[in-house]
Amino acid sequence: MVDVARLQEYSLFGGLLPDDIDRIKPFLCGASYDAGEAILKEGEPNGRLHFVIEGRVEVTKRDKRIVELGEGDAFGEVELLDVLPAVATIRSLTPTKIVYLSNHNLHDIYKTDPRIFAMLIMNLARELARRLRWMDELACAARNEGGGNDQDGS
Repeated sequence: MVDVARLQEYSLFGGLLPDDIDRIKPFLCGASYDAGEAILKEGEPNGRLHFVIEGRVEVTKRDKRIVELGEGDAFGEVELLDVLPAVATIRSLTPTKIVYLSNHNLHDIYKTDPRIFAMLIMNLARELARRLRWMDELACAARNEGGGNDQDGS
């Protein structure tokens, strides 16, 4: 399993003490993927938050590349909290190691230590807010490139 210092690099674990992270490490699982292997497929059930420990992955939606992620990045935040299927496909570009937290194990953290659970949820909310802001910027940029006008809706 990955060490505490490495996990502290991820925003989900921000503000947690090393002892806190040690307490939740048993709730984390690991997986390895070969280059080109699908980690997550758009439209399929997920229920996990994934952390890229080694390697590179690409995020695609409707077969269009959205972004490339690597060590220190995470994906699956929406599906961790939502019961809907995965919103994107994640495929490894290189041999990749992932650590993940399932929504079931997140609930077990709640039962074990509500304080740590609250910190995780606050950190998750912050990350989702960052992503929403990023999407707002992309939508505005796309609208401006398309010649739209904010005042008359064209």
